[in-house]
Amino acid sequence: MPLTTTLATPEPGRRGFLMGTALGATAVLASLASLACSVQAAGSPTRRMPVLFIGHGSPMNAITDNGFTRRLAAWGRELPRPSAILSVSAHWLSRGATGVGIQERPKTIHDFGGFPQALFDVEYPAPGHPAFARETVGAVKQTPVIATDQWGLDHGTWTVLKHLYPKADIPVFQLSIDYDKPAAFHYAVGRDLAALRDKGVLVMGSGNVVHNLRATDRGVPDGPSASRPWAQSFDDAVKSALAGRDDRALVDYVKLEGAATAVATPDHYYPFLYALGAAGSSERAKTVYEGFQSGTLSMRCLQFG
Repeated sequence: MPLTTTLATPEPGRRGFLMGTALGATAVLASLASLACSVQAAGSPTRRMPVLFIGHGSPMNAITDNGFTRRLAAWGRELPRPSAILSVSAHWLSRGATGVGIQERPKTIHDFGGFPQALFDVEYPAPGHPAFARETVGAVKQTPVIATDQWGLDHGTWTVLKHLYPKADIPVFQLSIDYDKPAAFHYAVGRDLAALRDKGVLVMGSGNVVHNLRATDRGVPDGPSASRPWAQSFDDAVKSALAGRDDRALVDYVKLEGAATAVATPDHYYPFLYALGAAGSSERAKTVYEGFQSGTLSMRCLQFG
């Protein structure tokens, strides 16, 4: 039976940033059929792929020249070339199940409003990777994963890949975030995704460690420090826990200083937990970029491995 797609209702003032796919029981049946024709991805890399977490901030970063986007461009030149990229974006939220995109040619989703036409004109025509996507169905042990062609590449994915890999010549596919599940679940799914790293897949989480659109300071220049104490406190607490790889504290983030305001809703924090889970316990986090946009949006970017 076909998978039906709906959009979750955005919170007031979030400009449609919160989007999701309802994945019901009929879709689970569809996923069982897809398992029967699962294809093993061919080829092995010479080295294990790293794991990335990227604070993506405003969609306008896709077409803006700033310190953050210039660092992304340089980072892309430093990274090994993956066979494919698996992105877990804050902007594909599902309810009651986890989906994975199996499109040959995933569409560029412009999941926002109120921005210049130039942003809507951007396309990121990277191919998908159905074989790796179907392999992900079997790799994730925490929950059934539903293979679907009813999503694409949302702005949490393409706005950063546009700078990392501007040629759009590396296959990309997305995994949804089951918004009904707690933080520990998302970390555990990330642990399952680690197996794909040895097959040439770069695992990328895209969100923001500190993200509260109702408490931003628009017009504040990009800078190394937050404009409000709670944002700085939470970002510092995450940085400190990362330094010691205190994964338990990062999963139980609600106890960190400033969490109630910094993570008013966890949609942008959860992608960080997927990246943390996919990173081996002995892999230290390399800070690739840190700073704030709009006063309180943490643009912290990390690499493991």
